[in-house]
Amino acid sequence: MAFDYASWLRPELMPHIWCPGCGIGIVLKSVIRSMDSMGWNQDTVGFVSGIGCTSRAPGYVDMNTLHTTHGRALTFATGLKMAAPDKNVVVMAGDGDSAAIGGNHLIHSCRRNIDITMVIVNNEIYGMTGGQFSPTTPTGDRAATAPYGNIDPGFDLCKLAIAAGATYVARGHVANAIFLEKLIKGGMAHKGFSVIEIMSNCHTQYGRRNKHPDPAELVEHIASSAVTLRNWEKMEDEEKIGKFPIGVLHKDDTRPEYSENYYKLQAHAQERVRDAARKIAEAEALKPKREPQGGASPFEV
Repeated sequence: MAFDYASWLRPELMPHIWCPGCGIGIVLKSVIRSMDSMGWNQDTVGFVSGIGCTSRAPGYVDMNTLHTTHGRALTFATGLKMAAPDKNVVVMAGDGDSAAIGGNHLIHSCRRNIDITMVIVNNEIYGMTGGQFSPTTPTGDRAATAPYGNIDPGFDLCKLAIAAGATYVARGHVANAIFLEKLIKGGMAHKGFSVIEIMSNCHTQYGRRNKHPDPAELVEHIASSAVTLRNWEKMEDEEKIGKFPIGVLHKDDTRPEYSENYYKLQAHAQERVRDAARKIAEAEALKPKREPQGGASPFEV
């Protein structure tokens, strides 16, 4: 039976803005299918994004959404989770939105281990703003702001997330949507901060500058660069150049979740206040009653 995407989407807002062949649509479908298989519904989800091609995704879905400012998706998502801890909060962001202007918020969300699922669509370039190189653009690759090749080393976002404290970190790519759904669902089921990096194609801005102008060919190139974690661990360092591991790269179920800790602290503080109030009331009750001085009170009738 075909999956009913229509119940999760806002058809009146179609067509979307993404270029034909863009991988973001594949990612959004995988996110929706993961939400559905988790048993979630539109009322239980908070879907948050910032600015960029990927961040337009919440505009097309029928659920509680926040389309926020550049790099600040995790800031808004943190506020949402703290105010409504019963909501299942999901963030979608691009590599520029999450690792450049939003990089500080990314590392501190990892550090706190707040129960948010972050899906990062990494196409290794700024797509919407004209093809500038991003924090993940590989060294030597061309961009609008690096016409002779990028001299910066690119971030490994999964290593960054693990080092900063994220408790579920996985990587997939748009050529395998079934595996992608499994990784995203794993992040949603995890209690803590989850990062799922998805290697995707931007043939319009990245591909045409780097000898991959055809979307299907670029997706095949991405797929050929992916290595299962089991095989990755057997490879020599020189064999890993230009490749990336896929799968669940890190999972830790032992760390406490941030919002639960906050509400425990709040309950503890409230109990301390109530306890102090009880003690004050008991002390007042034990004090001897004072007789009025100078005889009867002038106010007595």
